[in-house]
Amino acid sequence: MHANHQHQCQAARCTRRGFTLIETALATVIVGTGVVAIVAAQQAFFRQNEWSTHASTAQRLGNEIREFTLHLPRHDPVTGQAFWGPESSELDVLDFDDLDDFDGEDGEGTVFSAALGSGPISALGDVFPDMAGWSQRVFVENIDPFEVTRTVADGASDLLRVRVIVEYQGPTDDAPREITRVTWIAPG
Repeated sequence: MHANHQHQCQAARCTRRGFTLIETALATVIVGTGVVAIVAAQQAFFRQNEWSTHASTAQRLGNEIREFTLHLPRHDPVTGQAFWGPESSELDVLDFDDLDDFDGEDGEGTVFSAALGSGPISALGDVFPDMAGWSQRVFVENIDPFEVTRTVADGASDLLRVRVIVEYQGPTDDAPREITRVTWIAPG
């Protein structure tokens, strides 16, 4: 019977069915391309998710400063506009009693940073734990009441603009990246 089957295959030019080397290579390329696409999509999703997480955290940290300063007067209750920045007795953020204290002594703003051990801070002035890499930089500027985009010298106007720049420096980052800014004009 086996000889008969062999004779029939030769007569009908019977071929063995299976995968050729080209078909196998093509299947490997198709499957490999699919795997690479899935990995790339996963990485893109991770980056997007990381950015949105950082953006929402940064917005929260900016608004914490806004809440902290919401009910503070623009200038010191005792010295008024005569002294800009924190007074000599105001050594801690909880000692700040007016908005211009947040501009710092040198006009470079006040930084609340995990790296410095001073922040970031909450609306109560407490340092948030476990926020390595995050910082809040606060600037207080006098602005022209007729052109609010123009800054004027400290004490030259009664209208103040507060800017909070929230930055994050991850473990692999060379420098901090600005994540968000929160800006408002202080109420009178």
